[in-house]
Parts: sequence; C-alpha cells; structure tokens
Amino acid sequence: MPRIIDVVEAPNQGPNDMVARVPDFGSGDFRLGSQVIVRESQTAVFYRDGKSLDTFPAGRHTITTANLPIISSVMSFFTGGNNVFTAEVYFVNMREFTDLKWGTPQPISLRDTELGYARVRGFGQYTMQISDPKLFVDKIVGTQGLYQTSQIEDYLRNAIISRMTDVLGENMTSIFDLPKLMDEMSAAIKARVQDSFTAMGIALKQFMVVSLTPTDETAKAIDERASMGAIGDMNAYMKYKAARAMGDAANNPSGSGMAGMITQAMQSSAQPAPAPAAAAAAPAAPGVMTLEEAAAYLKVAPADVQTAIDAGEIKAKKIGSQYRIAKDAIDAYLAG
Repeated sequence: MPRIIDVVEAPNQGPNDMVARVPDFGSGDFRLGSQVIVRESQTAVFYRDGKSLDTFPAGRHTITTANLPIISSVMSFFTGGNNVFTAEVYFVNMREFTDLKWGTPQPISLRDTELGYARVRGFGQYTMQISDPKLFVDKIVGTQGLYQTSQIEDYLRNAIISRMTDVLGENMTSIFDLPKLMDEMSAAIKARVQDSFTAMGIALKQFMVVSLTPTDETAKAIDERASMGAIGDMNAYMKYKAARAMGDAANNPSGSGMAGMITQAMQSSAQPAPAPAAAAAAPAAPGVMTLEEAAAYLKVAPADVQTAIDAGEIKAKKIGSQYRIAKDAIDAYLAG
C-alpha cells in the first residue's frame, strides 16, 4: 500500500518563506477525500512531472473529482479501494515581501566617454508579492528547480543585476553623468525588472537604487582627471611655480645663485616642445606583450586591459596564469 497523506497542509510556513513543499522530498500519495488546509496567506499548487495541475485558495477543501478536475481526469487510478494519485504540493506565500536587498557581487564594467572604461558597484532594495502562484511555480520550481527561499532570492537578485547591467550599458555615456541621471536610471531599471518579474508571476511593488558607486580603481582615475583639469595649461602652471620660487629666492640673501638657476629653468619651460621626430628615438613596442607592457603601451592601468580582454574586445592568449597580447591585436582594438 502506498503511504497516503490524508491531511495536506503547511502550518509552519514562516512569513518570509516563499514556498513550502509537501512532502519535503519526493512525491506524496494523495487520494480523493483527503483534506487540504490552506491558510489565509497561502495558495496551494498541486504539481507533478514538471507541470502545475490544480490550485486551492485559502480555506479547508476536500479533494473530489468536482474541485480537482485536472488531477482526477489525468492522474487517478484505483488502488486498494481508494482513488489515489501521486504529486507534490507547493504552498505559495501570498504575503508582500519587504526589505529584500540586491547588490552587485562583482563590479560592472562599462564604456565611458571620459575615462574609456569605468567599473561600478550598485545596491538597493525592493518589495514584491507573488501575483500568480501557478505561473510562479511553473517558472521558478518547474523551470529552475528552486523552492527554498534563499535559492529563489538569489535567482531574483541575479535577474535584477542582469536587467540593471542592460540598462546601464544602453544609456550611460559617462560615470560623471550618473548623479543627474539617477532618477531616470532607477525608473528604467524598475520598468525592465518589472517586466521580468511579471513573466514569473511576481508583482514588483517597490524598487530602489540606493547607490551606484565607482570602484577604487575608477575613483582613482576620476581623481587624477580632476587634478589634471585643475592644473589646466601645464606650461602656464610651470611658469607660475617658477615665478613663486624666484620670489622666495629673492627674499633669501643666500639665494642669488638659486634665482639664476630658477630663471634658466623658467626660460627652458617656455621653449616650444620638441618636434615629434625627437620621439622617434623611443624604443619600439614589442610584437608580443605582457599585460603590464600592453597597459604601458595603451597608457592605462593593467586592470583596464584585463577588463577589455574579459569582454572579448582585445584578443589575448592565456598561457598558464599569464596573458600574452599581440601588438597587432592592440592596434586593431585602437583602430576599431
């Protein structure tokens, strides 16, 4: 005789548990006449062989051919005088889930018109409610094989980050524009995430982007760019520094010789830059470069070259733990 489950319920489902499964593993043996107890915040979904069958709303129900037509028509068979079928039951929590958090586990690499590349991290919060329990079970349990709350939250978090990456890649021009576009970006990300959640039977109630911040490397590049912008004309800056030094030396009785040296240095700084031909004496770049040599050739950080390699924009060969990059590949990247 099969093990018959006469009372189907999930009394211990917590307020933060999205799904409770009966039985805990494997399939259960149910029969017509069994009682199904569904609490106010639950919907019960019968499930078998990759398909959701019938659902029960809140209340006490008796399984009969009248209220379970799909199961009784396609699953029933006669066993020991009882009409028995095997299935699993998922009790879906219909409460609104609040204070759910999302965040980027790894920085997102984006093209930037000012810096070339920028890497950002993001995090925020959202609230959601399961609007279509049958569709939710089909998409999450059936397609993904997930029913534990932690697994489902991880899946939803990855879906959010994927949509956010798409929106940033399509709309961001420079990280310097993010502060004034934060509201527009948040609305666009929310709309894209809502579409994905609706397809899974979930209503996205609220969605917030709390922060989009550059990584330490990108922040350093921003600081360096700001410093160069503050300096402006480097030749004028050098003249100003030399003039200040001359004034200091004039006030120092023992500094007459130093003043002459500074005057000569200032005059040298005013000379026009050497013709480009003078640079011809610089050593030629090797035909095959390491990651560091490629970074020096491009005048960027090695991490930026690594990002371009990971994105498939610069072709490179990994030998052991080291990369080798052909100069032709870098020139082709620059030309493209």
